[in-house]
Amino acid sequence: MWGRKAKVMAAAGEQAPAFQLKSLKGGDQSLQKILSQGPALLAFYKIGCPVCQLTAPYLERLSASRKLQIVGVSQDDGDSTRSFNQRFGVTFPTLLDEAAAGYPASNGYGVSSVPSLFVVETDGRISKSFSGFSKQDLEEVGERAGVAPFGPEDRVPEFKAG
Repeated sequence: MWGRKAKVMAAAGEQAPAFQLKSLKGGDQSLQKILSQGPALLAFYKIGCPVCQLTAPYLERLSASRKLQIVGVSQDDGDSTRSFNQRFGVTFPTLLDEAAAGYPASNGYGVSSVPSLFVVETDGRISKSFSGFSKQDLEEVGERAGVAPFGPEDRVPEFKAG
């Protein structure tokens, strides 16, 4: 990495980078349009990532919230993402941040590992960001969303790096 600047993940307090991406359901979706419907948790992931696979069902539980939208941002193509969503029970909206387009959203947010998650408020400010599977961070998001991501039967690690 000589001469290259290391990516720095967007952090709480920063303005969220704007984007317009293809929706898995067709058409395009912009951050501005998402935020017009309320605050959102943007969850960047890759289908082959074991930590993303671990995280997906708990994000699905959070998607029951009426206080916080959950939006997946897949770094894979549409067909692979549809298969992943079906396999892991993902029903929340998913956008495609594809290699062919140069991963514009992932690069804008400084995503260097997945999953990477960002809570973005309606004013466009990031209020929380974290990478990997963090039970504590997901519980905090759950409190904000009014939905418990974990049940008493869930045996999950405290943390797994992405």
